[in-house]
Amino acid sequence: MHSPNSDVPELKRALGWASGGALMAGSVIGTAIFLVPSTIAREVDSVGWTFFVWVFGGLLSLAGALSYAELGAAFPEAGGEYAFLRRAYGPIWGFLFGWQQVVIGKTGSIATISTGFAIFLGFFVGGLQQEALRLPLGEVGWGITGLQLVAMSAVALFTAINCFGVGTGGTVQSVLTALKVAAIVALAVLVFATGKGSWSNFQSATASSSEAGWGLGAFAAALAAVLWAYDGWNNLTMVGSEIRDPERTIPKVFLLGLLGVMAVYLLANLAYFYALPLDAVKGSERVAQDVALIVFGDWGSAAITAAAVVSTLAALNGSILSGARVSYAMARDGLFFSPLARLNPVHRTPVNALVIQALFACFLILLFGQDRAGFDRLFNYAIFGLWAFYGITAFAVIVLRRKSPDVPRPYHTAGYPWVPMVFTSVAGLFCISMIFRNPGETGIGLAFLLLGIPFYLYWRANGQDEE
Repeated sequence: MHSPNSDVPELKRALGWASGGALMAGSVIGTAIFLVPSTIAREVDSVGWTFFVWVFGGLLSLAGALSYAELGAAFPEAGGEYAFLRRAYGPIWGFLFGWQQVVIGKTGSIATISTGFAIFLGFFVGGLQQEALRLPLGEVGWGITGLQLVAMSAVALFTAINCFGVGTGGTVQSVLTALKVAAIVALAVLVFATGKGSWSNFQSATASSSEAGWGLGAFAAALAAVLWAYDGWNNLTMVGSEIRDPERTIPKVFLLGLLGVMAVYLLANLAYFYALPLDAVKGSERVAQDVALIVFGDWGSAAITAAAVVSTLAALNGSILSGARVSYAMARDGLFFSPLARLNPVHRTPVNALVIQALFACFLILLFGQDRAGFDRLFNYAIFGLWAFYGITAFAVIVLRRKSPDVPRPYHTAGYPWVPMVFTSVAGLFCISMIFRNPGETGIGLAFLLLGIPFYLYWRANGQDEE
């Protein structure tokens, strides 16, 4: 394992509980709360079951977070799952997680979030969907839309911000997260205050919930949308070596942060269904904007779109800040390109890792950004691998208690061993359902994951990694 050297700059512990909480909440609350409630309602065809799926997904994520809290407090290292998995199961498992993050998971998430930002910005700036630039590649060339240029510019801007120190990135994260949470809560409160809705929307939904004709497949599809909305809670452990007093901060942020996110999501959904009946929510493609338009008029729709823009920027900043720490940790341990292990001597940030991450995300934007469905496919590539690793990481709590019983554990997972076992089991079932629902996309994701094995063998043979 890596041993710190006094002559080599180390990552700086500059994130307190407030900036850590903003990182977690800001990474979780992105575009989903503005878009996916209608997807969930269409799948389960019931307001009652819609709320059940939101609560179930939140509690499932909380079970994972409680498991991660023990690992993060005991092993507060850069890389999050990378560090935990290699300790529990060996270096190849940590490497495969990191490889998946670099090739698909984190860079794909950054590309998707930045494109979501550009799509929301298109509400105010017309013509972004049109071709703005053409590269002379072959006889036809390669067209680049304004949407892609805006998305890549956002990635470049927030990468540059995070190069100037984790404290700077954390401050930006805190401000953006506070703004977007305030906007979502304000929308919900104003919807109820205006009275332009009906509580009967919930009464009719209760009656229809017992008659819903959906099955396990529809529930799994709805749960996938909810888990996407809650995804990002694990980002906190990726910056474990930059959190002050991690033994106390990480468990506190996980518990309070996820409960806070769940409360915000449930409040937003209450407002949506108060303003719109079930059928209207099911038919909406942008439910938050539709609610704001109906209740407040054109200015309300513009205001909630602006809030969505801020929301995506906070999620983008959180993903960029945390994601680069994985490739940095891998390179530091001799399992990735060695220049990515270098830190800026002044700001003590992994600048090379941040830049490579940005370049790869921009490559994905160029590759998939002209086709919105392409980003949906990219998400399906990534989610199977992400939840597979979430599950085995939670189980690492049990493995490491047996393998490293003498390591101090400032926090012990509540409900141990049932909480990590239940989370691991549900994560496994979710992955199995993804295989049956999206066999092609899941297969490509697995192929990308397995492609990392020869690279691991090369770096293991030529690097300095030690058990």
